[in-house]
Amino acid sequence: MKTTHRYTALFAAAAATVLIAACGEKLDDANVGQVDNSVTTTQPAGTDLKNEAEVAANEARAAGSQAAATVAESATDMAITTKVNAALAADDKLSALKIDVDTEAGNVALIGTAPDEASRQRATTLAAAVEGVVTVDNRLTVVKAS
Repeated sequence: MKTTHRYTALFAAAAATVLIAACGEKLDDANVGQVDNSVTTTQPAGTDLKNEAEVAANEARAAGSQAAATVAESATDMAITTKVNAALAADDKLSALKIDVDTEAGNVALIGTAPDEASRQRATTLAAAVEGVVTVDNRLTVVKAS
């Protein structure tokens, strides 16, 4: 935005200089040349200003799209985590255990303990059955009850 203001100020100053110089003077070839030169000088500045505005608009659009994609992915990951937790809670042997479910880009990590190997494997099966799950990293350890 500062660049935009600078070019606008430059254009305004050039235009004002031409008008002040032209006021009260007889128009001759030298003055016409000055006006032509001023126009020739300010036109590229206007083009540069337009190009910079287009680049800034494209960058803003790209940043907005990226932010929206990140928010959507986070919401999807939270939904997957919730569904995996619900599936584990519905299982008789796994429901009483503290199993942390972490999801990132559809990749689920199960962290905690399982009462036996069959329950540990069932946790993987339950998590993998949830829509949106890409992979399951089962880090559950089997801990025998005393």
